[in-house]
Amino acid sequence: MFRPSTFPPGRRGRRATAVLLAVATVATLGLTGCAKDDTPVVDTADTPLPTEVPAGTKLIVADQQERLQSVLRVSGELDKLPFQVEFANFVGGPAILEAFRAGAADVAPVGDVPPIHALAAGQDVPIVAAQQTSPAALKLAVAPGRTATTLADLKGKKIAYAEGTAQQAAVLRALDKAGLTTGDVQLVRLQLAEFLDAVRTGQVDIAPLIEPNVTRLLRTPGASVIPDAETAGIYGGLAYLYARRAVTQDPARSAAVGALVGAYIRAYQWVNTHREEWAQKYYVDNQKVSPEDARRIVESLGTYTFPHLDQRLVDRQQSTIDAIAAAGELPKKVSATNGFDLRYDAVVTRAVAESGASHEPKER
Repeated sequence: MFRPSTFPPGRRGRRATAVLLAVATVATLGLTGCAKDDTPVVDTADTPLPTEVPAGTKLIVADQQERLQSVLRVSGELDKLPFQVEFANFVGGPAILEAFRAGAADVAPVGDVPPIHALAAGQDVPIVAAQQTSPAALKLAVAPGRTATTLADLKGKKIAYAEGTAQQAAVLRALDKAGLTTGDVQLVRLQLAEFLDAVRTGQVDIAPLIEPNVTRLLRTPGASVIPDAETAGIYGGLAYLYARRAVTQDPARSAAVGALVGAYIRAYQWVNTHREEWAQKYYVDNQKVSPEDARRIVESLGTYTFPHLDQRLVDRQQSTIDAIAAAGELPKKVSATNGFDLRYDAVVTRAVAESGASHEPKER
């Protein structure tokens, strides 16, 4: 067993991330105009998933806000991984996709929309695990001094918009629910990391935010959010682990991905049963929010559950694809079927059963 090698916060972590981003940028320049169709490189559906992780196996994980690294470490799962792992921190799915394109990252946690844009860009990065949190976790934030209490109030507003992110789908669903089109608003294309400052300073009127940025925004006098009753249904609360097909086809690394999927589920089930400890060690110590805000953030996300990798999940992903395509925001038609490696459902099923987690939220 190998002790994980990680990029901690600070100079070394920033340097590692910068190296991956530089490599990714070079790869992007070389790939411009070379997108392929969305057919998987090799059909692995009937190929048994390897379970033995050979000595010397290594995965590079493209993390966001050090979240996956932190939950694995705090839960104790990081030290149990039977392979070497390195983490580099990114902001948003598009940056992670660039690292995948460059072969500079192997697996990553991400929202439900980046895998769709990966398919549209001809990148073969199948989903290997899914995680469900509260659909109410995403809020449509309103800038100080602006008024918006219903989705109809979005008309004419400047809205922060980032293609290839879960926030993109939320904005499009919000407009559709209000009977509006993208032509009825001004979509301001920004990087995801810019959303908070843009709405807080009034550069945009509206921004879709998730925690901890919702809490940070509401510290600003005059800032608000559109009520949950209005925004219900615009965000699915679905997140994924996805990996490069070259990794899931490689016997050693595909077995390592399976081990990571199991650890991912056990770690977040640990969060379900250790909410206060997670709030302190991640949100307070790492993300630097107050203890009161940390508790609010954890509660807003609800209980983590882990859907089966099955046709129902594929259909759910296809509905998101269709919503984005209907708004004219996809360059070509893609099929959700090509964006999954359903072999990993056996790993998901076993980890859920052994950890005491659930596949679906309990009905209230």
